[in-house]
Amino acid sequence: MYVKDQDRFLNAVVEVNGPPPEIETILTPVFLLDRLQSIEKKLDRKKTIDKGPRNIDLDILLFNDKAYNYERLTIPHPLMYEREFVLRPLAELIPGKPVNPAYPWKVTQDYLNDLPPSDAPISTMTPITDGVEPIRALDPCRNTRVMAILNATPDSFSGGGRVSKKQVSIPSVLESVPAFNFLYEKWGSLMSDSVININGNKVICDIGGQSTAPGAAEVSAETEKERVLLALKKITEAFRKDFDDTFAFNKNSDDTFRIPYILSVDTYRAKVAEAAVNAGATIINDISAGLMDPKMLSTMARLGVTVVLMHMRGTPQTMNELTSYPDGLIPTIAKELLERVAAAEAAGVRRWRIILDPGIGFAKTAEQNIEILRRLDELRNWPGLSGIPWLVGSSRKSFIGKITGVEEPSERGYGTAATIAAAVQGGADIVRVHDVGEMEQVVKMADAIWRV
Repeated sequence: MYVKDQDRFLNAVVEVNGPPPEIETILTPVFLLDRLQSIEKKLDRKKTIDKGPRNIDLDILLFNDKAYNYERLTIPHPLMYEREFVLRPLAELIPGKPVNPAYPWKVTQDYLNDLPPSDAPISTMTPITDGVEPIRALDPCRNTRVMAILNATPDSFSGGGRVSKKQVSIPSVLESVPAFNFLYEKWGSLMSDSVININGNKVICDIGGQSTAPGAAEVSAETEKERVLLALKKITEAFRKDFDDTFAFNKNSDDTFRIPYILSVDTYRAKVAEAAVNAGATIINDISAGLMDPKMLSTMARLGVTVVLMHMRGTPQTMNELTSYPDGLIPTIAKELLERVAAAEAAGVRRWRIILDPGIGFAKTAEQNIEILRRLDELRNWPGLSGIPWLVGSSRKSFIGKITGVEEPSERGYGTAATIAAAVQGGADIVRVHDVGEMEQVVKMADAIWRV
């Protein structure tokens, strides 16, 4: 029996690899146990109830595929086969590996599948930034998050939008971005909170300085970086000025300015990503999942921020010619994303820092985009991808215009709304949109229907 009435806790499994001679001679199981217990002692571990909560608990689950029986230690860990919070992360590492020498035909995933459903869902955790609730991709009651598109480009395929009534010192291209207008105006009504919340979560602002529209001309890395950094600087200055003006006459106010949103950079260039992170971005959104810049994955790993890896083939200039999926659309997207996840992890990107994007509109036909929305849940539950959050970006895209007959991208709001609702039903954790105010309502309604 276990103590069930306890606070939520984090659990992780770590796989340590090394040369066999070193593992066999220097790092013996008992020696490792001593080291782990010394760490627990330094962290002031206090065990009050058997099989109950404690502030830190370090266990050895497996060691060199062998069984060990000591007075102080038994390997494999005798209780791990009944603990979902142990088996679930272990199955992410070694789903098809035997974990009990007594039953060599039974693998980790088998033990996890044998467990009865838990009363409270156990979920992976994907951090976004400090002070913000992480994404719980396996929690059926989670709120869908909204990512606002802020294109600092003169040639974005999605078109412009409404001009803000408040003229502020920002790049002229942003004066007609509806997401900026909505957030800037909402900031005025939420000034005392210093945070812009959409659907119960701090909004994510995704800033891009390079158009990824099919056939769009590529700009230099320096031009893209200048656009992104100027947008980051000027947008933050606009919000800061309003904040300072509001509290200027309150000498006793303890309020201090905090960026009211989460900053994301939409780029496939490592140099631009690093500059944006140094300027305050905490998410790197790469449409190529590291394929268009050989330095991107290692840069992501070194920076240690959360990353979005999107499925795409070729480049924005060639992707429309690469829409053949003879082995099936969903299986192929899953296979190719598994390869990108593996490449990212090999470069040092932590799995819990990865978000995936199926790449709607990138190397996909209109019919294939619809199929992705219809079968998104299959991707979420694909072996090896389960537990990773998903971002869906369908806003204003050409397949919506093709189906609805609406040629002007900025007028595709109703069609976009339908795709957003479908994405929520399919399990999307984040939706990337232009019309933040309108899509906030769609997300709230869709969550009320399906996230229960």
